[in-house]
Amino acid sequence: MTSHNMTWITYPSKNPAIITPEDIENIIASQNIISRLMHCYIAFFIPAGLLAGICILIVFIKNYVQNKVIENLDLLLLHFTISNIVMIFFSLTVITRPDYVTLTRLACNVLSFFFNFSYSNSQCVFTLALLILLLERFPPQTAFFKAIQRPILYVGIVLTYTFCLSLIEAVLVCTDNYHLQTDCQLDPLFAWPEYEIVKFTFAFAIPLFLQIICFAVLLAKKAPAEAPTLKWHIWTYVAVYVISVTMFACRLFYNIMILFRTTLKLQKSIGTIHDELVMNIAEIVLFCESCTSLVFIFCFHGPCKDEILKVIEKCRRNPPANDQLEIQETSTPRASQSR
Repeated sequence: MTSHNMTWITYPSKNPAIITPEDIENIIASQNIISRLMHCYIAFFIPAGLLAGICILIVFIKNYVQNKVIENLDLLLLHFTISNIVMIFFSLTVITRPDYVTLTRLACNVLSFFFNFSYSNSQCVFTLALLILLLERFPPQTAFFKAIQRPILYVGIVLTYTFCLSLIEAVLVCTDNYHLQTDCQLDPLFAWPEYEIVKFTFAFAIPLFLQIICFAVLLAKKAPAEAPTLKWHIWTYVAVYVISVTMFACRLFYNIMILFRTTLKLQKSIGTIHDELVMNIAEIVLFCESCTSLVFIFCFHGPCKDEILKVIEKCRRNPPANDQLEIQETSTPRASQSR
């Protein structure tokens, strides 16, 4: 693979050739939009996502300690939750927007490696979760498929796959001038065009194709007579199916912008202020999806929903301490009068 000279590339908002008043007005308008979206994300989505993620971890760990066993789907969702929590922490790099984090190219590449590891992990492990639900509705008949139906094996395969993929993407970021300071995004602007192509193909397109196959089989294939109805099945695992739709919409938008940026690189163009704005919006939308996915798991997944109902029921049974004191105070004078 031949090396690419990416020293020419820069963000349109930082292009020194911008001198016209119209371009300056576009930059100011774009920065205002990004700043408002960033503040909205930090104020609402990050607290909700982290709180939901921590509660999910507590519920799963508590259930494992009590039962000494964890369901296949719960193990995969636990893996998915950890990956999304890590992605939320990486999303804190948007705090500096509308400006970018300034790092060396080496540090930016390392940051990109761990972000891509979490990103690919969440996508692939969720594909396995859909596969687990498919196998639950259509139990395998052969002994081979029954033998490999172990989530620990699946998790190991996902970790190996995502590590190798992230390593390849890190190599494709850039191999020159690691000591130079640069404006850093989690998907570096100075990466080779092959970086975006590999990421789109192996971290999004292939897992998405497998998810579409799972949905097609689920809807088209006739289930065994003893299997529950399709409506009951979807309602039981509504969290997984709602998350799959959310992930598809948000990550499709993000990956389309990734490919669009690749076409600009191949054309030796830095794009426009509007292109930079839409790319930043797509990045924030991706991070919002990580937060909302955790909220959906906490609100709709069976064990988490049962724990919420238990807490609500305890609150109803145990009145506040102030009410109890008021009852005691009102009953004491009556008792003294009777005496």
